[in-house]
Amino acid sequence: MPESEIHDVIIIGAGPAGFAAALYTTRDRYDTLILDKAGLPGGQILLTERVENYPGYEVVSGPDLIAQMTKQVENFGASVTVGAEATALRRRDDGVLEVEVNGGEKTYLARAAILCPGSDYRSLGVPGEAEMRQATRVSYCATCDGAFYRDKHVLTVGGGNTAVEDTIYLAERFTKKTTLIHRRTEFRAQKVLVEELYDKAGEHNIEIKLPYVLEQIVPDAAGGDIDHVVIKNVQTGDTEDLKVDGVFIFAGMVPNTNWLAGAVELDDAGYIRCNRQTLQTSLPGVFVAGDCRAGAAMQLVTACADGVVTAMMLKQYFRDPSAWKAETAEGLGGVGW
Repeated sequence: MPESEIHDVIIIGAGPAGFAAALYTTRDRYDTLILDKAGLPGGQILLTERVENYPGYEVVSGPDLIAQMTKQVENFGASVTVGAEATALRRRDDGVLEVEVNGGEKTYLARAAILCPGSDYRSLGVPGEAEMRQATRVSYCATCDGAFYRDKHVLTVGGGNTAVEDTIYLAERFTKKTTLIHRRTEFRAQKVLVEELYDKAGEHNIEIKLPYVLEQIVPDAAGGDIDHVVIKNVQTGDTEDLKVDGVFIFAGMVPNTNWLAGAVELDDAGYIRCNRQTLQTSLPGVFVAGDCRAGAAMQLVTACADGVVTAMMLKQYFRDPSAWKAETAEGLGGVGW
């Protein structure tokens, strides 16, 4: 590829973090290319029908917000290419970065890159889950969606810290009843959290059912709401129908970083390690923003904030690329939220 086709920056991932970064890089007149593996930009937020915790909007749908972000960055000159899944990242001896897409179908060149591939909620894969997620009756984030279930009955699924903490959060602030199921006879969560859960169960109408798994989410006739869920006792095999208004699944997150193994430093869970102040990765010229980075808060607004930080740090890198090692020698890690 001729040197004239080297972009200033390639942003991998056309979600909120990537668009926020692109807004700043394009306003600084850097040649910016955004790559996304999906057929449409947006990432996880496209599945959210109602966003009520993004500053400046009382309520906005995920697709509408992404449409505005896309238009905004394109108006400033960013190029958005969809259907381009990044599959390899390399740094040449001359410092130019190579981003390979679709298994070698094409390679793009850049002076710097911002990694925003995001992460996916780990789904259970049970019948009805995908359908009811699309209908916004299945959620994976209590902070994001808890307010929609005021005075409702919800099912929460999981046994780790997040499941226990968010079950308490939902029960204390929103729900009329919360039923928590976990497949084991004991929780994996820290003991102090489990003690708090049982202490508050009576006061906040939390029913704890062990050891149970979710077998099916059954839509109503119209397909817009949950009719009931089917849960199964792991020990006896007996099933039970449960009438609930929503389901919260707390099975963890899966960062979209498999393709980066060996290119940048990842933690044990696959999240990208970075300098906590500059969001620089272990590979010079490569930054990270959003839910794929170690220590991320996993929120829409903080993903955008990450994108802004990377764009501002990018300017410093272009001024003095040799300073990269000194800046990342201290603080490379993942301790955060």
